[in-house]
Amino acid sequence: MPAAKPRDSRRVHAILDGLARAYPDAACALHHRNAWELLVATILSAQCTDARVNLVTPALFQKYPTPAAMARVSAESIEPDIRSTGFYHNKAKSIAGAARRLVDTYHGQVPDTMDALLTLPGVARKTANVVLGVWFHQAVGVVVDTHVQRISRRLQLTAATTPEKIELDLQRLLPRERWIDYAHLAIAHGRACCVARKPKCAACPIEPLCRSKDKTFSTV
Repeated sequence: MPAAKPRDSRRVHAILDGLARAYPDAACALHHRNAWELLVATILSAQCTDARVNLVTPALFQKYPTPAAMARVSAESIEPDIRSTGFYHNKAKSIAGAARRLVDTYHGQVPDTMDALLTLPGVARKTANVVLGVWFHQAVGVVVDTHVQRISRRLQLTAATTPEKIELDLQRLLPRERWIDYAHLAIAHGRACCVARKPKCAACPIEPLCRSKDKTFSTV
């Protein structure tokens, strides 16, 4: 599957505009009130649905409303509160470690740069891009989750298979001012229509722009 070339800008804009019309309210689905809550929720969302995370975080943030509050307890103390999100041992270690580093190094505040965020335990580019884009409104990169990966490959915006390479392809193709919105739109589209198995192509708002080999319906 060849990746799109920079000269395909009209098609790229048509994809973006079509998705924007179809999902005008697309936004981050993780409930949060500040950068700390968004950071923790994003860590918890790994291999877990946003809906499940949103069920867990209210009680968690009531107990530990700040990095300082979280830094005072052990990872083992956090585990019962996040058990239902899966992989809770590693997630608890990441959250506790991130809290301690925020307190020790960043005065208890979530930093607003990629380099600083990547020093926090449990934070890789996806999580950092979520925090930077959603809370700080900085288009530093493109969030690549499973939905973004699937939709981007089906639309031939990339032929890559790793999140890092997919992100680079998307940065090359998409206007920077659309980087943040594209992730929200692709995730919304992936949940509502372009599902992993048997995509709902007959209902797809951008079906004429898609040449995916696993389409279930086609007008092209």
